[in-house]
Amino acid sequence: MNRILAIDDDRAVLNYLEVFFRQVSRFQVRTSIDSTTAAALIEESDPDLILLDIDMPDVTGIDILNDLCERQHKPEVIVLSGVEDIKLAVCAMKLGAYDYLTKPIDTDKLLATIDHALERRNLKSEIRRLRRDLDGHEEAPFARLVTRAPQMQEVFDQTRVIAPTDNAVLVWGESGTGKELLARSIHMLSRRAAAPFVAVNAGVFASELFASEFFGHAKGAFTGAVSDTSGILAKCNHGTLFLDEIGELSLAIQVKLLRVLQDGEYFQVGSTRNRQVDVRIITATNKDLREEIERGSFRPDLFYRLNVCSIFVPPLRERHGDIPFLAQYFVEKYAQLHERRLNGISEDVLTLLQRYRYPGNVRELENIINSAVLLESGHELSRTSLPQYLVKATLRAHPRLPTGQRGDSLAERTMSEVEREHIERVLRHTDGNRTAAAKILGLSRVTLISKIKQYKLEI
Repeated sequence: MNRILAIDDDRAVLNYLEVFFRQVSRFQVRTSIDSTTAAALIEESDPDLILLDIDMPDVTGIDILNDLCERQHKPEVIVLSGVEDIKLAVCAMKLGAYDYLTKPIDTDKLLATIDHALERRNLKSEIRRLRRDLDGHEEAPFARLVTRAPQMQEVFDQTRVIAPTDNAVLVWGESGTGKELLARSIHMLSRRAAAPFVAVNAGVFASELFASEFFGHAKGAFTGAVSDTSGILAKCNHGTLFLDEIGELSLAIQVKLLRVLQDGEYFQVGSTRNRQVDVRIITATNKDLREEIERGSFRPDLFYRLNVCSIFVPPLRERHGDIPFLAQYFVEKYAQLHERRLNGISEDVLTLLQRYRYPGNVRELENIINSAVLLESGHELSRTSLPQYLVKATLRAHPRLPTGQRGDSLAERTMSEVEREHIERVLRHTDGNRTAAAKILGLSRVTLISKIKQYKLEI
């Protein structure tokens, strides 16, 4: 049962709240008319939520909010006021208040606001519990796959069954869903956990370069090959090899990989001596390999060898409950990393985040929050700290959402204009440091430089 503390200098308001909450019966409620003892009372009663009058003599609601800012695990606060004062409401929200309601109290709205505020508190508590569980256990199999979605729990259950076998595994899913993290989990739960785990992105190698890097090469195989060199396969012998973007491999390399899967042997580039290797292969793709087979760009015999066991990682937009959970998790992570004092995420921002489609999935959400935490000047994440491409895309898809600032022309601007403005803002924040800006934006440095030239930015 959640504990509520009501602080108000009007006894009639407190009496009304006491009668109302007796009828609701799912809360434990205490009241106080003396704001001067608020700090001691909050410490003693340890409430989950405070209903706080903002305009009180001696110690005001703002004073109490300022005091709560110093607490590590503070209760949620809903401010009650007899007047509609926008500046006061903004001040209270910046100090961490969940919402600002005016008197006389609308009980239906009050109950709904309390439920939403307590949901946010429960979210924060769950994240703290998760951090405690993972403290000192970063190498636990699913430690870096932060989730509360039932679909992901099913993925974990499937992984636990598949991992102890030596079967090849094909991990399906969109870019940014955590396929490599899942592959690492499979390795950690397997009998090969003490041996190397090597991750390779097949999409970054040209065909000839991949062969040399993957299989190694013999002395004299090509100009500059002055000695025998072991490849990736030899380095992960007895361990696990993770090949991401498997659909990008050339047909010539696919034939050689098939030999490894069938016979456990391979040839170094420029050598006629076959070598043995004992390796478990996990692959991942964001393509439909069956369609690639029909196009003739992927070998069906290799597909059947790789797809002995298959795991699908659902996209973030289909993982119910994960967006607010992960958003809060990343806010706490990056607030600590960047030494920012943030209480959480405004309802406005949370609505936008939950309506966005995330083509880049969890990786994109993390980059968005990382950037927003750096740019935020208030006590909670606000719309102005979000990338404008996200705001624009969400408002375009959901035109009935509030636009936040009626005077802006966001809906009339092009995506290029929005992107240019966001890149310029981040570059200003990093004092023109392109490497730091690229990291915040979730871009490669080369891509960022290209966009700086495209938009003719002078930083």
